Amino acid sequence: MKDFVITTDSNCDLLPGYIKEKRVGIIPHYYELNNTVYGEEVNLTPKEFYDSMRNGLMPTTMASNPAVIHSTFLEYIKEGKDILHISFSSALSGGCNNVEAGARELCEEYTDAEIVVFDTLNASLGQGLMVMKAVELKEEGKSLKEIAAWLEKHRHNFCLQFTVDNLFHLQRGGRVSKMTAIVGTMISIKPILIINNEGKLISSGTVRGRKKSLSTIVSNMVKQMGSYLGNPGTICVVHGDALEDAEYAVKLIKEEVKDASVIVNVISPSIGAHSGPGAIGICFWGENRAN
Repeated sequence: MKDFVITTDSNCDLLPGYIKEKRVGIIPHYYELNNTVYGEEVNLTPKEFYDSMRNGLMPTTMASNPAVIHSTFLEYIKEGKDILHISFSSALSGGCNNVEAGARELCEEYTDAEIVVFDTLNASLGQGLMVMKAVELKEEGKSLKEIAAWLEKHRHNFCLQFTVDNLFHLQRGGRVSKMTAIVGTMISIKPILIINNEGKLISSGTVRGRKKSLSTIVSNMVKQMGSYLGNPGTICVVHGDALEDAEYAVKLIKEEVKDASVIVNVISPSIGAHSGPGAIGICFWGENRAN
């Protein structure tokens, strides 16, 4: 069986130690802040990035660079390796389309190379959990095609519940109206968001108050997990520079799911630019995604 590598993009929000240990290739997504582009060699710390948003700076985001995709994949091909790329949702970014285009171009030139691009229709550590499962299956000896088929079969078992602390970032991205953002912020309305089967971020309701929003996404998670409650695997909590609230969510999760192994990480800037400081997400295995 020909050797292959697993790659993904920086929106997966996997812990740096895991990426290094498992040798997962990363295609960067980019963000621009105060006329500087970040995302590759130059990056802000999470604290610097989210504090800049708190201070009124509004970042913009850019998908993966075709030239970087080409050079990264070409290096693997010249090492004699095939590639399984596990991508951020095509419904949320043009990055997946960029990778698919780059893969086609390279496979036309290098006809013995195989590049499979899998669209997770997911985000953050919902995407990251798929990468972790792919790595696990590779370590068990599964082939590239077997792993891609497994991911295809189980794509909708990777779920995400999300809430944000500030409606104005959603309003800037066209998710809610300006009036909704103003009124909702005044009365502490917090949206509950999910990634649906089409890979889109949609609202599944609202609650009043921060603690209520956190308890709601945890209780929603428990309902979605269903039979997976008996074997929950890894549950992930991601946050927009809101570690205290993330730790509170972890506490609620462990009260509900006794055997849960929980990973906590910061939301990457190219997602955080849209969700804002204080966002909290839970990524987990479930029977199906809510719609």
